[in-house]
Amino acid sequence: MNQEFDIIIIGSGAGGAPIAQEMVKKGKSVLMLEKGPLFQPQYLSDSGVSDFRRDELYATGPEKKITLDVSNKGEPYYSSHVEPDLNDEPHIYRHGGAVEEDRATLEGYTAQVVGGGTQLYGAVSLRFAENDFKLKSYNENRGYNLNGDPNGDVDREVRDWPISYQDLEPYYAKAEELIGINGTYEKQGKPFSSGNKYQTPLAPNPISQFVKNGMEAKGMDWYRTPLAVITEDHQPSGRKAGYAKTGYVNRYGDPMGFKSNTWVALLAPIKDEPNFDLRCNCTVTLLKSENRKIKEVVFLDESGETQTAKGKVVVVACSAIESTRLLMLSAQHDKNGFGKIVTQSGTNDLLGKYFLTHCFGGAETTVPGKYDKSISLDSDYATDFASSESFMKEKGLWAGAAIYNNTSDQALPISLARTHASQDIDTIWKGFVKNWPESGETPGVGEDLSRWIGNNFGTRLSVSFMANQVPLKGNRIELHPNVKDKWGRPVAYIIKKWHEHDRYLMDTVSSVCKDILIAGGANADRLGSGGVYLSENSRARIANHILGGARFGDDRNDSVLDKDCRLWDADNLFVTDGSFMPTSGGANPTLTIQANAYRIADILIQKYLN
Repeated sequence: MNQEFDIIIIGSGAGGAPIAQEMVKKGKSVLMLEKGPLFQPQYLSDSGVSDFRRDELYATGPEKKITLDVSNKGEPYYSSHVEPDLNDEPHIYRHGGAVEEDRATLEGYTAQVVGGGTQLYGAVSLRFAENDFKLKSYNENRGYNLNGDPNGDVDREVRDWPISYQDLEPYYAKAEELIGINGTYEKQGKPFSSGNKYQTPLAPNPISQFVKNGMEAKGMDWYRTPLAVITEDHQPSGRKAGYAKTGYVNRYGDPMGFKSNTWVALLAPIKDEPNFDLRCNCTVTLLKSENRKIKEVVFLDESGETQTAKGKVVVVACSAIESTRLLMLSAQHDKNGFGKIVTQSGTNDLLGKYFLTHCFGGAETTVPGKYDKSISLDSDYATDFASSESFMKEKGLWAGAAIYNNTSDQALPISLARTHASQDIDTIWKGFVKNWPESGETPGVGEDLSRWIGNNFGTRLSVSFMANQVPLKGNRIELHPNVKDKWGRPVAYIIKKWHEHDRYLMDTVSSVCKDILIAGGANADRLGSGGVYLSENSRARIANHILGGARFGDDRNDSVLDKDCRLWDADNLFVTDGSFMPTSGGANPTLTIQANAYRIADILIQKYLN
C-alpha cells in the first residue's frame, strides 16, 4: 500500500469528510483513517441489505458490567455496534455531589463508524447567528447587566471568532448544497446572501401543529427546521429521494441513505477515485514530528499491526475529546519533539482548556389525541426568537439560543425511555424503572409498563433549545492519571461544570419552550421543563456536541490554533472538528463544522498544497 500522501485526514465525520472530498476533486492524494467500520445503506450494499442493525443509539445487546476502578464499577451497561466497549475505551468524567468522584461514561463518543456522528444525529442543520461569532465584542457593548454572572466571567473569558458570519456564509451555502439539506430560510434571523440552497421540506407531522400554533400565539417568527435529509433527488451525491419520513431516519443509522451523513453525501461519491484511500478500523496512536512538521502518522490497522503513513498535511478531525487526547498522547510520548511544539508560547497551557458543549434542555408534555410520530423527521418548526438582541437584553443573557420542536422524539416504543428522566445512554434502561409517573411503583414492568406506554405513545411532544455555554478555562480535557484503554494509553478525563449563568440561561429559555407548548394547546397539567444541568448525571450530559479544547484565534498567546485551524507552531497540522470553536454557538454545531471544513479546504489548496 502507498504510505505517502498529499494529505492524511484522521476521522471521517463533519470535520474531515468535506476536506477529503475537496482534496480528491483537486487531484490531491488523500488517506483517510477511520477508527470504526464502514456500514453501507441498502443502495450501496452488494447484498442489497443495510449493515445497520437499528440499535445504534439504544444499546440492546447483552448486559455487561463496568470493571474499571471508578465509582460506578459494577454498574450494568449495554454496548451497541457503533460504540466502543466501555471497559475497553471509556471516557471518565468527574461527577459532582457531596464528594467528587470519577465515573466511566460513553458520553462524548458520537459514533465510531465511517461518517462519525452524522450517521446517528437527528440531522438538525442550523446556521449559527451572526452574533455567535462576535460575543466578546457584543458583550463589551451590550449596555445591560447579566443575570447570574457576579464575578464577570463572561466579560473575562469570552472570545470573538477570528472569522465572521460573512466569512463563513458562502461555505454554509456550499455545505447545504453538497450535503443535501431541506428546510426554509425565510424568517431565519440571519442573512442568506449566497441564496437558498435548501430542498423543499416534507409536509409537517400533524402533531407539530401545537408548536406552530404556540409560536404564532407568542408572536414568534417560525421557519421549517433545516434537516440533513434529502427530500428530492440529490445530484451532487447521486442519491435518489424516497419515503424518508420515518422515525428510523433519525437517531439511528439510516438504512436507505436518505439522511445526509458524510459517508453517503460526500465520501461515497469519491470512494472509487484512485487518489482516495479510505482505511477503516484503524486506530491512530501517535503523531510523530520533526522540527515543525508532522512527519509520520502511526496507527494500528484492522489486524492490530502498527503502520505508519506520511502526509504533506495532516488533519485531525476525530471529535474534540479524542482529537485533544491524540495531541496530548503524542506530546507525552515525544516531549522533546511534538511535546515542544504543543507547549510553545503560541499554545501556552491552553490545549484541552475551554472544553465546551451546549446549554440545552426544553419542555415536554402530552397533547390531545394520538399521532403516528414514526412518520416524521426529527423536527418540523424552529424559531430564532431567543437569539434576538431584544430578547437577550430583556432577560439579561450573554448569548441567544435556537429553539425547535422534536417531532420524532420518543416516536418508537423503546425510545420513550431514551429521554425519560434525561438518562445517559449508558443507563437507558433506568428510564423504565424509575420516576414512573402513573403508578409511582418501581420497577415499571408488566402491566405497569404496558399501561405507561399506552398512555404516552403517540402523545408526547417536546420543544428543545441549544445555546452557548459560558467558556471557562477550568472546563477541560486531560489524560486520566490511572485509567487506561485496552492499548495501555491514558483515557480522556472530562472535567466540566455548569456556570451560574448557564443555569440561569437554561431556566430562562426552557420557560420559553414551555410557553410555546401551553400557548399551542398542549396539556399544561403534564408539562415538564428545565435544562440539562438538572439531570442526575449533568456533568456528563453533553448532547454529543463536543466542542472546544483547541480554540482558534488571531493571538498566538490566547489560542491553540491560528485562523486557518493550524496548530500555531506546527507547519502542517490542522484540527477541524469542533475543537476549534472558542464559543459553542447558539445552535447545533454540525453544519458550522462542515462549513468551516470547506473553508479550510480552500486554504489548504491556496497556501499549503499548491
